[in-house]
Amino acid sequence: MEKITLQINGMTCAACARAVERAAVKVSGVGEASVNLATERLTMSVAREVKIKAIQRAIKKAGYEAVEESGTYDPAAKDDEIRAMWRRFVLSACFAAPLLIVAMVPMLLEMAGAALPNAIDPMARPRANALVQLALATPVLIIGREFFRVGFKALFSGSPNMDSLIAVGSSTAYLYSLYGVFMIFSGAHHTDLYFESAGVILTLITLGKTLETVSKGKTSDTIKKLISLSPQTANVERGGAEISLPVAEVAVGDIVVVRPGEKIPVDGVVVAGGSAVDESMLTGESMPVDKREGDKAVGATLNRNGLLRIRALKVGEDTALAQIIALVEEAQGGKAPIARLADVISGRFVPVVIALALLSGAGWIIAGQSLEFALNIFISVLVIACPCALGLATPTAIMVGTGKGAENGILIKSGASLELAHKVSAVVFDKTGTLTKGTPALTDVLPEPWTDEAELLALAASAELGSEHPLGEAVVRAAREKRLELTHPERFEALPGTGVSASVGGREIRIGNERLMKALNLWAAGGERSEKMSAQGKTPVFVAIDGKYAGTLAIADAVKDGSADAVSRLHAMGVKTVMLTGDNTRTAKAIAAQLGIDEVVAEVLPQQKAEELKRLQSDGSVCAMVGDGINDAPALVQADVGIAIGAGTDVAVESADIVLMGGDLKGVAAAIKLSRSTIRNIRQNLFWAFAYNTLGIPVAMGLLYPLWGVLLNPMIAALAMSLSSVSVVTNALRLRSFRV
Repeated sequence: MEKITLQINGMTCAACARAVERAAVKVSGVGEASVNLATERLTMSVAREVKIKAIQRAIKKAGYEAVEESGTYDPAAKDDEIRAMWRRFVLSACFAAPLLIVAMVPMLLEMAGAALPNAIDPMARPRANALVQLALATPVLIIGREFFRVGFKALFSGSPNMDSLIAVGSSTAYLYSLYGVFMIFSGAHHTDLYFESAGVILTLITLGKTLETVSKGKTSDTIKKLISLSPQTANVERGGAEISLPVAEVAVGDIVVVRPGEKIPVDGVVVAGGSAVDESMLTGESMPVDKREGDKAVGATLNRNGLLRIRALKVGEDTALAQIIALVEEAQGGKAPIARLADVISGRFVPVVIALALLSGAGWIIAGQSLEFALNIFISVLVIACPCALGLATPTAIMVGTGKGAENGILIKSGASLELAHKVSAVVFDKTGTLTKGTPALTDVLPEPWTDEAELLALAASAELGSEHPLGEAVVRAAREKRLELTHPERFEALPGTGVSASVGGREIRIGNERLMKALNLWAAGGERSEKMSAQGKTPVFVAIDGKYAGTLAIADAVKDGSADAVSRLHAMGVKTVMLTGDNTRTAKAIAAQLGIDEVVAEVLPQQKAEELKRLQSDGSVCAMVGDGINDAPALVQADVGIAIGAGTDVAVESADIVLMGGDLKGVAAAIKLSRSTIRNIRQNLFWAFAYNTLGIPVAMGLLYPLWGVLLNPMIAALAMSLSSVSVVTNALRLRSFRV
């Protein structure tokens, strides 16, 4: 068996995805088949002898198109598709709006008891009125013909979807109206026309499909941004000379030269040189990692301040970045599509309604009624079951809900995210940049008795003026904030892996870590403070002046204002909180204790973050992941709901389902609360949508006619359908009163 992927065109909902999967597995030799609706890709395990064309024919028979992938993402093609859909909506609306006015204004005036002018009275000028409605409705059906092609094909293949409901409802209304036009021109005063139902349904659904396509078009942007992180060229030593090559031409075993400020192009091991490397792309942590001979180096990480020679061990698809990209794609493909209630019900509702309509019409003919009577029954059943309210029940609530979210700085990127967020039982937080500020800051200055705080900080900052290390930058920034006078060092030397050495005003300054202090035989003085600071989640930096231990500077990634409040709000809602970080366990636990977080998982890489999400999900938890870094992208996609901090990286924002634009973590609880309110509203909407149908269908079938002579006129059926839509929209608008 081998794995192959096909691009699928023509899918509109989860029912379409299931239909494609069923069509694929029916082909002999095809094992598992999984459709990723977001990326519109079908992934299959197939026997080697299976012909791709056989699978394509089976999928085409089901009503969809399968094409082999080109291997390149074409954003222009997706943009063209979105523009085409917007054009279809605008064109449809241009015809549907006047159609609604022509059809409904006379009815509303008549209901209000007002006299109708002859120019708009359908009874006075029935033929002109009918022709105007026909002329306005027909272009809408032509523009929305794709709904009919997909909907009827899905219906006839035994896999009805939302398009099937649209096609049956709108075409029934249109065909019955054509019958009405025929009766009018035959001399009968037949004015029961429902062209406006067909036109408005198709126009609203076109808008919804367009918004869906816009959201789906964002999926490939995540992969595109990840790919762009890798450098395009590498400096390689070959034949005694250094040459520049495309990264794709670097081979395993090559020696790659990486200068300060350059990205490391491959995964490998340092064979010469030393530097501090920013690995935040991989770990999400702001603290750079010192690299010396024998240390591992990861592709796409940033070399900060030294020259490195690296032997390539992994290139191309084997690099860590390529694995992250693969994890994002796998998580996207493996996430089960949210089963929309309308799609589930449509598989049973449409056939049942059509069967009831046919049985009712046939039954009345057998009972001796006329064909016109039976047709009246048949049309009434289908019109009362028109899916307008069903189609509006979810999107109207979601539109209002997402609008309220945007007002409060919560960008909800899809209706699926809003639907699922109400089930969240565990929120997983990244640490750096999410719960904390993500920038090292000086927190403590602890001088020895023979010096003072200002002198210690001024000398240390002066020595660090020549450093590009983030810890040194934090010291300099703190000194400048205190307006201390700094002096440029007469001599500066970076000590890879340990710290810096400098001469400032004739004094010898050494600043660094435990390894440097031990080399200077000064560790005994700073060891006790080191333990205390580490326990508090701080990084100690030791200072020696003229060969004597002078004091300790504590640097930490400070907790964001509002983080503790955000965690407290989630606990009040009964939601478990988890911290997932690449930082060391001691620091992570210290931060978690400050915030009251329930569980800590530390020292994890991006691959492990996605695995930890899977572990939590396997225990039955519905997980939301909150992060801001590139390293969080796989976990954001693996989570049931990915929540990105708006100030984070573009990739994190693109990978997430919900974005907190202001970076306020209280928005996590607000998003879940908003989702719960919206889902409650959707359930109410669906209840009313089906209440009209379930109560109206028996009356439309004529079940009350033998007892009381009550027969539902198609006009009343259409009015009931319209009332159901009005009630659904009105109920959805109540969400506008939602308060965070």
